[in-house]
Amino acid sequence: MSNVRSISAKAVGFSEYGGVEVLRPVEVEVPAPGPGQVRIAVRAAGVNPLDHKVRSGALAGLFPIAFPAVSGHEVAGVVEAVGEGVTEWRAGDEVFGGVDGGGYAEYVLASAGRLVRRPAALDWTRAAALPVAAETSWRSLELLGAGAGHTLLVHAAAGGVGTVLLQFARARGIRVIGTASEANHGYLRELGAVPVAYGEGLAERVRAAAPEGVDRVLDGAGDGVLPLSVELAGGAENVLTIADLAGATEHGVRLSGGPGTITRDRPALEEAVGLFETGGLRLPLHRVLPLAQAAEAQAESARGHLRGKIVLTVA
Repeated sequence: MSNVRSISAKAVGFSEYGGVEVLRPVEVEVPAPGPGQVRIAVRAAGVNPLDHKVRSGALAGLFPIAFPAVSGHEVAGVVEAVGEGVTEWRAGDEVFGGVDGGGYAEYVLASAGRLVRRPAALDWTRAAALPVAAETSWRSLELLGAGAGHTLLVHAAAGGVGTVLLQFARARGIRVIGTASEANHGYLRELGAVPVAYGEGLAERVRAAAPEGVDRVLDGAGDGVLPLSVELAGGAENVLTIADLAGATEHGVRLSGGPGTITRDRPALEEAVGLFETGGLRLPLHRVLPLAQAAEAQAESARGHLRGKIVLTVA
């Protein structure tokens, strides 16, 4: 069990909602782990669309925060201290997993049960890029009931979540059709998906790629594709969105990833590690930046059309 520390540590945070200009270097108190928690000395932190959406205030009604706030929901690092009741981790263990915010910092608290051990062959940056994408992918496939023999349409297939999801799906015998910009079509083919372009005529392109029809749809884009998705999948019950709250309500589609979502970090990361160790998981990084350039990282994340994830190096 750790004693409370009063020293401060570096982080990037914001004290008001706004554009990337509100992100600034800040000093935060090094947190003491509570029961069931560990304190991690962060080596790298993943950047996700949720980060810029929360910072802008677009999700203020869903994800209320207390200022000053520090972004970041996935990290890789070294356990520095453990709280009461934690027996599976000890100081010096190299881990990665999801956190409830605060990842853009030298130190962060994490629930012990959300972490897994970092394999030696998985470098810090790729480890930090994996937790949110793996957990979201695993949860989405489970909620959709997608399995061997199904055809799955994935919107925004080349991004961080899409990259991992395509590989989870391939391992489960699921055929995937992925929407992406033309520049990413070769990349999707390498991951085992059939690429189709965004924009006018999408329905016809999907039907041409899957004459037998689409069984399930995952919307990771959030840009108005739900009506078409419901049509292609034969009903709202076969569609899941992780990016379009308003559209989900309007079209009767399930939303996953909002407040109250039950995460499945441990089984998702264990499956991802298993695939990685057998050579069945590629983890391309769109860009790696130092923590001090968190504003640039969020701006690029907000622009979209990424191939893989953006990661911040912390130490």
